[in-house]
Amino acid sequence: MVISGGLAEAVALALLASVLVFAVMQPKGMPEAVVAVPAAGLTVLLGLIPPAEALQQAAQLGPTVGFLAAILVLAHLADAEGVFSWLGSWVAVGAAGRPGRLLALVFGLAALTTAVLSLDATVVLLTPVVFRTASTLRLRAKPHVYACTHLANSASTLLPISNLTNLLAFAASGLTFTTFAALMALPWLVAIGAEYVIFRRFFRTDLAGRGEPHPPPSGPVPWFALAVIAASLVGFGLSGLVGVEPVWVAVLAAAVLAARALLRREIGVIGLVRAADPLFSLFVVALAIVVAGVTGNGLGAALAALVPTAPEGVAPGLLTLLAVAGLAALLANVVNNLPATLVLLGALGPGLHPGLVLAVLLGVNIGPNLTYVGSLATLLWRRVLAGGEAAPTLREYLRLGALTVPVSLGLAVLALWLALTLGRGWLV
Repeated sequence: MVISGGLAEAVALALLASVLVFAVMQPKGMPEAVVAVPAAGLTVLLGLIPPAEALQQAAQLGPTVGFLAAILVLAHLADAEGVFSWLGSWVAVGAAGRPGRLLALVFGLAALTTAVLSLDATVVLLTPVVFRTASTLRLRAKPHVYACTHLANSASTLLPISNLTNLLAFAASGLTFTTFAALMALPWLVAIGAEYVIFRRFFRTDLAGRGEPHPPPSGPVPWFALAVIAASLVGFGLSGLVGVEPVWVAVLAAAVLAARALLRREIGVIGLVRAADPLFSLFVVALAIVVAGVTGNGLGAALAALVPTAPEGVAPGLLTLLAVAGLAALLANVVNNLPATLVLLGALGPGLHPGLVLAVLLGVNIGPNLTYVGSLATLLWRRVLAGGEAAPTLREYLRLGALTVPVSLGLAVLALWLALTLGRGWLV
């Protein structure tokens, strides 16, 4: 059965809505792929996209989902080696019982963790460590765990590996790993700085007083895992220079830690497969097929008419960048940032100026701090804290997002425009 016209558009939107609602609600903890895979199958069977295009979508995402799986394994094994517990102990020592100092250290640690090991590591692995650290120091945990989720989103703009949205857009940008990082470094710093200033003001009551100092950690330093992570960062930076895809650097780093864990019988093959979360990778591919069905049946053309573009070969101006980032942020909070990225890149088409791709990423990465549904990582963070004393409330989350998102996104786009202007001729 093949459908077309208005019916095709309605069915495509209904399939996307079902996938997103299920991913947000995740009843009984069932994986997102449970609905996404059948929806992708229906997208092809109903003729919303041809089978060849579905296969092309899957092939194009191959390196991306491989990278995602490798980074998830790397982060899981680094946690098993004690990296996050060790970092949490030193943060506790550095805070010296002062909540303001702890917040600054958490901001730095969360920003670096997000940039290097992706936002999922910050949400799933770092957030519990930060909560325990604040509790150990007898400080209110709320400002610090909120910092984890905000920086999981807004600090995920630095590297192609920091967020799945970055991985999806990296190839479309046409940039090398190091050039991508060079252009996004200033927006990354500006967004983090804006968030920090607003956090200090918003949580001023929770940051009052003083807790207890913490003794230096007595356990061993996880040198091996830290060295592998550092080496992988160097490898990512050099990969473009030697013509190697970054996915192979991630796979090698994960393989080194995995081999050590297997030899020491600290993990089994089944544990490694679980850490790679293959069902989530399958969800990403299925979601891309569903989004392609939506994009090709009306939404893509509608967005293409709305999105301002720059003439070919001409760098986009500040107002264009602001408009693109704003639309991306709005769409992320309506349909979630992952499908928003896929839809916008499809609507904008090939041959984009890198600045427009980076503006999209600023919107879909910083914008989700406005609502719970903007990012799957935020929903996961909410589950991590559910039932605890630092559990978020919708009203408080929305108030904080309304203060941080417009300021941090606007300043980050301004910083991107400056980076594109200063880097013209040698970066882009």
